Amino acid sequence: MKTNVGSLDRLIRLLLASVLFYLGLFLYGGTVLGISIVVAGSVLLVTALVGFCGLYSLLGIQTNQTKEQL
Repeated sequence: MKTNVGSLDRLIRLLLASVLFYLGLFLYGGTVLGISIVVAGSVLLVTALVGFCGLYSLLGIQTNQTKEQL
């Protein structure tokens, strides 16, 4: 599994995951919507930490720079 998520993309995902966790836990906590928001934030957090996005892989998108691109 090669990484396909670049540094800026990872940073944006981490920030968005933080916002989603806040919304899901504190504003909509205990509701189905809140749980759904936390799950979406968890997916963003995992893809940011691992550096791989399955959807990007399916669509052929790569936001990181490999040595061949430099």
